[in-house]
Amino acid sequence: MDKLKQLETFVAVATRGSLTAAAKAEGVAPAIIGRRLDALEARLGVKLMVRTTRRITLTHEGSAFLEDCQRLLVDMANAEASVSAGGVKASGHLRITAPAGFGRRHVAPLVPRFRELHPEVTISLNLSDRVVDVAGEAYDCAVRVGDLPDSSLVSVRLADNRRLCVATPKYLQQHGRPQVPADLTRFDCLALSSDASQTRGWAFSMPAADGGEPEIVHMRPGGPLDCTDGQVLREWCLAGYGIAWRSTWEVEADIAAGRLESVLDEFAAPPNGVYALFPQRKHLALRVRLWIDFLKHEYARPDFWKT
Repeated sequence: MDKLKQLETFVAVATRGSLTAAAKAEGVAPAIIGRRLDALEARLGVKLMVRTTRRITLTHEGSAFLEDCQRLLVDMANAEASVSAGGVKASGHLRITAPAGFGRRHVAPLVPRFRELHPEVTISLNLSDRVVDVAGEAYDCAVRVGDLPDSSLVSVRLADNRRLCVATPKYLQQHGRPQVPADLTRFDCLALSSDASQTRGWAFSMPAADGGEPEIVHMRPGGPLDCTDGQVLREWCLAGYGIAWRSTWEVEADIAAGRLESVLDEFAAPPNGVYALFPQRKHLALRVRLWIDFLKHEYARPDFWKT
């Protein structure tokens, strides 16, 4: 129990930003919070936080440990809820947000199916490419794709997200296939416009000269066409206008059907993720927990991304 209390205290301080705020929320003295953190760091043998009179700063180890602790506490709450809920049905209103392109294809079709399973739940789905303030705008859950910024939100990884260079078989027959990323300068590349959110360009994993760990490099290949909308780039790619760098969730069905082929696979960067994010809460509503479990189950199906 002491270990669990230490973890809860660590998460509370990290997400609230101070010992005083965490102590006030729990109704104890700040000194008690400090002693729990000291005991936790002593037990682990690592510094998790740099504490000054003005601010709390997580160390590298502390940031990694925070994500693990949040997942652990959520899993424990879910386990307790599944027992205590018994025959209780999920109910109430569920507010969800997701990126526009991903949400149209891989979130929106699941919403009616989820409600068929839980008819006492009503659902609002917001599709937007702006970064929604989940807690500030009172959303229950956000689906995000890609690397996550530092946040007090709890994250649950739902699936891997890889990116591939793709083109139509006809385009590759006519123009050849790039052998290394640098070859892309000789091809028509369909890239996001410079004012779009993908500021670093296309990522590739390049072998290190000294034989060490591969290095991730970013390129911004050009071409006669660019667009701020990824769906348009996919459509141009399917029409044979060049090579695009798209997520597997967007083009895997096209690859499986033979409409597109991937190139430069041996240089593909490691995957990032598809995540569910939600505000830190002591008791996660049953409808939110069931929605996240539903997404995890659907996204884990081998054939899901090929439809």
